[in-house]
Amino acid sequence: LQLTLANFKNVSSVQGVPQERRAVLMHDVDDMTGGFEFLPTKDYPGLDSGLAKYYYDWLAHPDFDEYWQNLCIEDRHSEIDVPALHFGGWYDIFLGGTIQNYLGMTKSGATETARGGQKLVIGPWAHGARGSTMAGSHYFGIMADPAATDIDGMHMRWFDHWLNEGKNGITEEAPVRIFVMGDDVWREEEEWPLARAQETKYYLHSSGKANSKQGDGTLSVESPQSEAPDVFLYNPADPVPTTGGALCCNPYYAANGAYDQNQVEDRQDVLVYSTPPLEQDMEVTGPVTVTLWASTSAPDTDFTAKLVDVCENGCARNLTDGIIRARYRDSMSNPTLLEPGKAYCYDIDLWATSNVFKAGHRIRLEISSSNFPRFDRNTNTGGIIAADTELRPALQTVFHEGQQASYVSLAIVPR
Repeated sequence: LQLTLANFKNVSSVQGVPQERRAVLMHDVDDMTGGFEFLPTKDYPGLDSGLAKYYYDWLAHPDFDEYWQNLCIEDRHSEIDVPALHFGGWYDIFLGGTIQNYLGMTKSGATETARGGQKLVIGPWAHGARGSTMAGSHYFGIMADPAATDIDGMHMRWFDHWLNEGKNGITEEAPVRIFVMGDDVWREEEEWPLARAQETKYYLHSSGKANSKQGDGTLSVESPQSEAPDVFLYNPADPVPTTGGALCCNPYYAANGAYDQNQVEDRQDVLVYSTPPLEQDMEVTGPVTVTLWASTSAPDTDFTAKLVDVCENGCARNLTDGIIRARYRDSMSNPTLLEPGKAYCYDIDLWATSNVFKAGHRIRLEISSSNFPRFDRNTNTGGIIAADTELRPALQTVFHEGQQASYVSLAIVPR
């Protein structure tokens, strides 16, 4: 909904829309919060003029069915026969797709030229903010400015080479260029993910009291033995508010980028697990995933995860986050509801990041069941969420012991 409404910021110039309808659309854009909370979602009246029919089509197809399969570019990488310059940002809502397309076209492009002609550039940017040295409230240094690394020049050399057969050396450069946050520098790489990165599991630990940053949740490379689970109540009528992250497109209603998470981490429905202060710098560059053992009192629910860099003064900067809808834990095409109270294993994709956790900083993982309005709320009923008007609380239990060890997988780069 946010993406759809934000694209109508200039509805006054849309042709074929009656003046009275334009006024309604402008009001809805100016009151996005009301749109986010409207139930049932499928009956939201703000876009029912036919101007954004696709929005209602999306809601009518919650599963990965034929509708989405026909639009899925992953199945068509082998048909792409042109080189591509892929730009993304660590806080860009399209980061996941940017990386998937780079990998897919590099592996399966239709021609050798296409496969060998892919280039990936990822900066510390949010969507639509590539010209800024800030993402959210965090300043990433002068090197984050595109002018500092001549992004415009890269574009020009790229197109000059492929369209004008210019010999300017662009294809001799490394195929991957990333901005390493923390150090705040650009670095060229020969592949993605990095071959030298070492996948390392950081396990969740607590004595059953990891609720909020005042709790006793910890992260360590030691696997847990016998530990009490952590329990929290997820109430979709009072969801965890989105505070930064990979968003689009209106910062006034859901600001994207990096922000201090301390207020979020004061909530009892947010489990917080942190390492001790690091003794030396630690670089994490690559995919981030969470393996979570959890149960719920509901037939369906969501689980969320967020990776955070906690500096010495306590500021907790979000790096990347993700979510899983429980009914899709095994398949996006064939959802299955849960047996309440039964423990299931969930894999949560947090996309990727590149960040140096400085000495004295802590690595932190947040676990909850909502991040709203970045993700729509799970109503916990097991019904069609877009049609639901009931918001049902659910009791969530997160396990971290023995055969049900929960952990975050980080790509540690030796330094």
